[in-house]
Amino acid sequence: MRIHYDEHGAPDAPPVLCIHGWPQDARMWRRVAAITGDELRLVCPDSRGIGRSAWPRDGDFDKARIADDAVALLDALGIERVVLAGHDWGAYAALLLALRAPERVSRALILSIAHPWQPLTRMLRNGWRFAYMPPLAAPVIGPRIAGRMAMIALRGGWGDRATWDGEMAREYAEMTARNASASTLLYRHFLLKETTRSFRGERLAMPARLLIGERDAVGTAWAEGFERHVDAEASAEVIEGAGHFLPEERPELVAAALRA
Repeated sequence: MRIHYDEHGAPDAPPVLCIHGWPQDARMWRRVAAITGDELRLVCPDSRGIGRSAWPRDGDFDKARIADDAVALLDALGIERVVLAGHDWGAYAALLLALRAPERVSRALILSIAHPWQPLTRMLRNGWRFAYMPPLAAPVIGPRIAGRMAMIALRGGWGDRATWDGEMAREYAEMTARNASASTLLYRHFLLKETTRSFRGERLAMPARLLIGERDAVGTAWAEGFERHVDAEASAEVIEGAGHFLPEERPELVAAALRA
């Protein structure tokens, strides 16, 4: 399968693998790359079936497959070990990569996601936050509404209006509409297969940091307890005034975290 990737920075700089979330593609890291310049080598793939990457022949949009694609990309580029950054679904894939191939990850930066070690009571209290998923995952309906849902998610999830880029948001929504089946399968695979996956007993072996925006519709409570599941240095932080799209709303903060 052909995977497209954007690359920023000097080829001999420390490598960082950046996995995007929904409803975006590799371009979501552009503001971070503009700040890190030649200090870091940012490798930013489009996930399978999205943006400029090819459709997977097996039609599998499990986040573990996105993690597999990321490892295969590192192999193809001859990169042994990276700082790993992921946002939204890309953060879920990044966690799977870090758990399954810890020798490939020196540090992990997890952005705008509910970490998978949640107590049942918190999941029950906050389940309503994910009511948008079933329509998007539905056959027929999901692909028809994907582009519109993308714009709603971008507008509603952007916490810092001073950083809003309407033109880029329209491009993301148009891209999502073109790749509508990929969006539907990302959510369908999660609801039908991945929600039953247990992370009990699994721990991150490398230093890890989780950041979530204060105004993220996912809710900030999901960050609690993350440090207890990391064997090395770890932190979970709520970013004041920010929403869901931290790499574009707070690129300077994300860039600083990657430098650190």
